[in-house]
Amino acid sequence: MRKIIYILFAVITFSVNAQKNSVLFEQGNTLYNNGNYKDAISKYEEIIKNGEHSSALYYNLGNAHYKLNNIAPSIYYFEKALQLSPNDQEIKNNIAFARNMTIDAIDTVPEVGFSKSINSISGTMNFDGWAITSIVCVVLFVVLFIGYYFVYNTSRKRILFISGMGFLIFAGIALGLAFHQENLVNNNNPAIVFAKESQVKSEPNLRSAEAFKLHEGTKVQILDTVNNWKKIKLSDGKSGWIPSQDIKAL
Repeated sequence: MRKIIYILFAVITFSVNAQKNSVLFEQGNTLYNNGNYKDAISKYEEIIKNGEHSSALYYNLGNAHYKLNNIAPSIYYFEKALQLSPNDQEIKNNIAFARNMTIDAIDTVPEVGFSKSINSISGTMNFDGWAITSIVCVVLFVVLFIGYYFVYNTSRKRILFISGMGFLIFAGIALGLAFHQENLVNNNNPAIVFAKESQVKSEPNLRSAEAFKLHEGTKVQILDTVNNWKKIKLSDGKSGWIPSQDIKAL
C-alpha cells in the first residue's frame, strides 16, 4: 500500500511540475513576442531549474540571447538545442547567424581518407542503433545456419551459407561501428568561451607564455583538466590551457 502511495505521489508531482513548466514556457514565449527578452530568459531558465530540458526550450533561450546580442549564451543554447535535435534546420540556420557575431575566425581541419569515411558511416546511427543492427544480423545468421543444416539441395545450401556468412561479417562490422561511435561521443567534450577575451596559455599557470587569445562565443574541445585550468583544442588543431571560469561545457 505504501508503494502505491509513493507512486501516486510521484505521478501527481510530475504532472504538477509539467503543468507549471508548460505555463512558464507560454509566459516566456509571450514575453519574447512582446520584445521583453530579459524576462523571457528568466522564465525559460526557471524551467531548466525545475529539471526540464528540450530542444525547443534551448532554441528559444538562444533566440532571446541573440536578440540581446549576448553572443556566448546565444551560441551555447543553440548548441544545446542542436545536441537534442541534430537535424533541425532552423537551429542550424540560427546558430550560423549567431556565429557570425564572433570575433575569432578559426579554420576547420578537414577529415580525409579512411578516417572520414568511418566517422561518416558510424555517425549515421548511435551506439544503440548499431548494436541492435549487429544483434539482428546475428539472429539472421543463426536462422540461415539452421536452414543450411536441414536443406539438402546443393545450390540452396550454397546460397544459405554465403548469405549467413555475409550477415555474420556485417554483424561484426556493425559491432565495430557501434564502439567507434561510442568512442567518438565519449571523446567529444565541447565548450563555449564565455569570457569577452581570454588568454590561452602554453601551460596551466599564469607564468607561462601566451599561446593565443580567444573571444566569447568560440567553440572549443576540452581535453584535460588541471586545477582551475582546462586544456582545450580548436577546430584548426591549435591547443592550450584556458582558465576554467572562462568557458562553459555543453
